[in-house]
Amino acid sequence: MTEWLGHAIASPALLLMAAGLVLAATPRLFQSIWLLAVPALALVLLWALPAGAHGQISLFGFDLTLLRVDGLSRLWATIFIIGSFLTGLYALHVDDRVQHVASLVYAGAAVGAVLAGDLVTLFIFWEATAISSVFLIWARRSVRAHIVGLRYLVIQVVSGLLLMVGTIIHYRQTGSTAFDHLGLDVAGGWLIFLAFGIKAAFPLLHNWVQDAYPESTPTGTVVLSIYTTKLAIYALARGYAGTEMLITIGAVMTIFPIFFAVIENDLRRVLAYSLNNQLGFMVVGIGIGTPLALDGAAAHAFAHILYKGLLFMSMGAVLYRVGTVKASELGGLYKSMPWTAGFCIVGSMSISAFPLFSGFVTKSMILSAAAAQHHWIAWSALLVASAGVLDHSGIKVPFFSFFAHDAGYRVKEAPFNMLAAMAITAALCIGIGVYPAPLYAILPFDVDYSPYTTAHVVNQLQLLLFAALAFVVLFRGGLYPPEVRGLNIDTDWLYRRALPVTVSATRFALMRLRDQAGRIGTAGIGGARQRLQQAFGARGVMARTWTTGVMLLWVTALLALYLLLYYA
Repeated sequence: MTEWLGHAIASPALLLMAAGLVLAATPRLFQSIWLLAVPALALVLLWALPAGAHGQISLFGFDLTLLRVDGLSRLWATIFIIGSFLTGLYALHVDDRVQHVASLVYAGAAVGAVLAGDLVTLFIFWEATAISSVFLIWARRSVRAHIVGLRYLVIQVVSGLLLMVGTIIHYRQTGSTAFDHLGLDVAGGWLIFLAFGIKAAFPLLHNWVQDAYPESTPTGTVVLSIYTTKLAIYALARGYAGTEMLITIGAVMTIFPIFFAVIENDLRRVLAYSLNNQLGFMVVGIGIGTPLALDGAAAHAFAHILYKGLLFMSMGAVLYRVGTVKASELGGLYKSMPWTAGFCIVGSMSISAFPLFSGFVTKSMILSAAAAQHHWIAWSALLVASAGVLDHSGIKVPFFSFFAHDAGYRVKEAPFNMLAAMAITAALCIGIGVYPAPLYAILPFDVDYSPYTTAHVVNQLQLLLFAALAFVVLFRGGLYPPEVRGLNIDTDWLYRRALPVTVSATRFALMRLRDQAGRIGTAGIGGARQRLQQAFGARGVMARTWTTGVMLLWVTALLALYLLLYYA
């Protein structure tokens, strides 16, 4: 027990979570130091941990492993902690204790999940990420943010519920909760796979990202972009590497967001669609499952957290100073915010995989792995997606926000701490691109790979030049979709419009049946009629207007309670 407590104290995850809770009572004067010092200490603790399983304990008949340190988990925990430091620096100017507490707890829960050695521990931290992250959306303190946050929480809880049920089934069939390679053929494998797929934003399960992330605060969106989806990518790499279905799923993920991103007006939502696109590259790598492909997925997740965080940071700075990130309302901001514009361009070149930037040295690993295994359809999809990402994230985001027409905004440059966070992140994006050896050295598999071959560089430059030329021709010819106010209809229409209409129609039909039954006139039915009227009448509890999110949340909670009671 003493040994376990020692490992618990040395856990970087529990340190971050405990520090977040302590921050709730920390004087404002010390918050800045706290937000930077705690992640730095957590990183030291992480790398001080020897490889292997630590913090093992038996609880309620389960053998739990709090810390499982290997190449895969250490890499993910490292970038999560670096992300916590950068977002803490980025948010130093924010006087909102709720955001700071939620950010640290959220980061700690994500680190705890990637270090978890069993499915029960994974589930606990999995749900902790959902509960802590929703406060970053509610911190916007608007009616819309409250509704969106509730929808987000329901979806995350459903993912956790599927993970819990899958774990129970797996344990009852195998007697083990170890979180190693699972596959689809094991007991509970499909349910756990779906739980991971929801958080990884698989096609048709993806729109919670675009729905929730842009509704958070300028700093909260940066934090949200780092953890949840990349945690799901880690879980897939750990449990479902080599599952060929993931190649098809990932290829689709890289393609479909391009259309939505090109026509979207809200630039933070454009980046949210771009996030789906980049996740697809990682999912394809996991599906291929070779050491090179898995290294590519891990390296791309590492680089993606940095350059996508940088892009969200730049748009957060614009939102903070201007009050909008609508492409139709922006333009000419390079005059007022030149540093922010420069950092945004670095992020754009990184996500577009320009040589000497981080995206090039990680994305090329996945493309090389796909070609080596002769997955030519997936390889072609990744190539098309690489060109598409240049148009919507590489060009559209910096062009319409900082250049294009001059919207007349004359504002201050971003606060110094925001600029410092963007500068460090931009330096990492360039540093990894110029000298990828340190990143390659900590990848989970020992693979000899060189991104800077003549073929790789020339092919990528040709692709980028072609995509840039296509944008110029379409834009100058008036064929590029104009940046206008509008609403994109995505799969969220099913639960935000179709489902409420179906529920209302069903309720109306039940009320009609109630009225017809009440006319029978017998005493017994008359009493039943009175009770139905009390419930369904104009002032009855069942006649109240309930949001879809509330109904789903109650159904999810009741189902989880039933399953717990049944299997206990």
